[in-house]
Amino acid sequence: MALRDEFTARLKTAMIAGDAASVSALRMITAKLKDTDIAARPALDKVPDEQIVAMLRGMAKSRRESVEMYRQGKREDLAAKEEAEITLIESFLPQQMDAAATEAAVVAAIAEAGAASLKDMGKVMAVLKAKHAASMDMGKVGPVVKAKLGG
Repeated sequence: MALRDEFTARLKTAMIAGDAASVSALRMITAKLKDTDIAARPALDKVPDEQIVAMLRGMAKSRRESVEMYRQGKREDLAAKEEAEITLIESFLPQQMDAAATEAAVVAAIAEAGAASLKDMGKVMAVLKAKHAASMDMGKVGPVVKAKLGG
């Protein structure tokens, strides 16, 4: 099932169940998706699932930053709301690689790119992005690549 269809189906289910928090979060996701579609015009009528995944990751990242700020401001109620939205957003994302699989993918990418030093980090990241973009958070894998390259 395409992500767009999944958003619609989950929204209908949440509305029937009377889950106001999920309805609100799902409407926010669909509104962001419409904005993304509009920004992609006229080249694309609707963005592909890969771009939707990137959009969802961005939404989750901004909410994690908000959680930190709310906690610093002693607003646990708002932090809890943001965490609930993060959980819902991440339920649409592909399963992430665990630490061992990530490390193995980094080692394989280093070998494939022929990387020898920290100067080659961009080549390694390009290989990882090409092969594992959906199942790997590039922001979190950067330090692993840097450590493996001796940085």
